[in-house]
Amino acid sequence: MNGLEARRLSSRALLWLILIAVVVLYGFPFVYMLFTSFKTPLETISVPPKLLPSVWTVDNYISALTRDGVLASFINSIITAVLSTLISLVLAIPAAYAVTRFRTRTGRIFIVLALVARMVPPIVIGVPMISIFRNLGISDTSLALAIAHTTISLPLSIWLMSSFFEAVPGELEEAAKIDGNSRLGALWRVVIPVTAGGVAVTAIFAFLASWNEFLFALLLTAVRSQTTPIVIANFQTQFGLDWGSMTALAVLYSIPVILLTLLLQRHIVAGLTLGAVKG
Repeated sequence: MNGLEARRLSSRALLWLILIAVVVLYGFPFVYMLFTSFKTPLETISVPPKLLPSVWTVDNYISALTRDGVLASFINSIITAVLSTLISLVLAIPAAYAVTRFRTRTGRIFIVLALVARMVPPIVIGVPMISIFRNLGISDTSLALAIAHTTISLPLSIWLMSSFFEAVPGELEEAAKIDGNSRLGALWRVVIPVTAGGVAVTAIFAFLASWNEFLFALLLTAVRSQTTPIVIANFQTQFGLDWGSMTALAVLYSIPVILLTLLLQRHIVAGLTLGAVKG
């Protein structure tokens, strides 16, 4: 028994070491960026680099926020991400529901094609979109960019919602139909509330796909709908990149996503564990 407990303790210690290593690998770049945002211009390019600033300053944040177009780009990013998330959910929920409930051969082919579409390089889709949106008269708008971002988030949204709908017992819908609900009524009043955590998880992934996207924003925006990642990439001076302002704005750009994740943490956990004890 003691030997078994020792093996369990060693396994647990190993798992904790792996977890700590993963957190350090993923978290260190953000921590370094955070500290860099408080450094003076000379310290941001010092060799060898220092982790902590010798003199803490908020000038980089003031410089970043007072630049032309920064606040507008934040608003554009929010509008684009929200639009893209809504479009993805509106299309993904009925598509995933149809695939999981009707279980036809066409549905199985469709969901595989959705996954294949996710593997297509974005540049292949982005280049023709330039001409398409120009002909439709919506070029350089948040709507056009949101539609482009939907091509990234929609396949994953369909797959996620399909897995969540699979975990919902069919008896719940049958009971809703007995109460007089149609299939769409059962979906809206029963299935979606039960899978609210899954919807939250899907919404966050769709939001992040749009919030962090760079290539489509570079190809499809000019001035009016330019998002913050493009503005960050344009932080240049006559001496080179303005690392202090870039990192300061990048830190500020990360805050909404962090807050959103913390606010929806309960729903995320519920969504990820949905169906874990099914059967």
